[in-house]
Amino acid sequence: MDLKNVLALGVILLVVGVVLLLVEAHATTGGVLGAGAVVAAVGGLAIVLIAAGTGVAVGLGVAVVLGVGGLAVVAIGARRMLLSQGRRPRTGPQALVGHRGVVRSRNGHVGVFVDGALWRARPELIQEADAIHDGDHVIVEGVDGLTLSVRKAENWELSP
Repeated sequence: MDLKNVLALGVILLVVGVVLLLVEAHATTGGVLGAGAVVAAVGGLAIVLIAAGTGVAVGLGVAVVLGVGGLAVVAIGARRMLLSQGRRPRTGPQALVGHRGVVRSRNGHVGVFVDGALWRARPELIQEADAIHDGDHVIVEGVDGLTLSVRKAENWELSP
């Protein structure tokens, strides 16, 4: 293989590494594409450095140092992303699931007072609709837009 082809291979690997890194930034792959990006970029850099006339030891040394650093950054990011996958939402309507509320009905409209706000609850979403009256405690089971799906709270759920 002549020098031009080797340099072209190194540049192509660098470009592939950058493209994979950009895709990883916009897609949740858990670091798989990021690791591939680091390997491609480091391999391309090593090939370019060695083909440019630096010693093999220098080219491989630079590649190893940058590879270890890049993979460490990708591993930290992947770990943080994977840890956040199992957590409940802390804000927004979905964070209301599991919270306790009080039924407030007026003019045939059923509302649920939860965490300082009055939310709509359609009767067809309320389980045991006949058993729920104004002032009863309920538990939020789901959220559909601005409408809550609730069930009547059991005695053990009412204690603070």
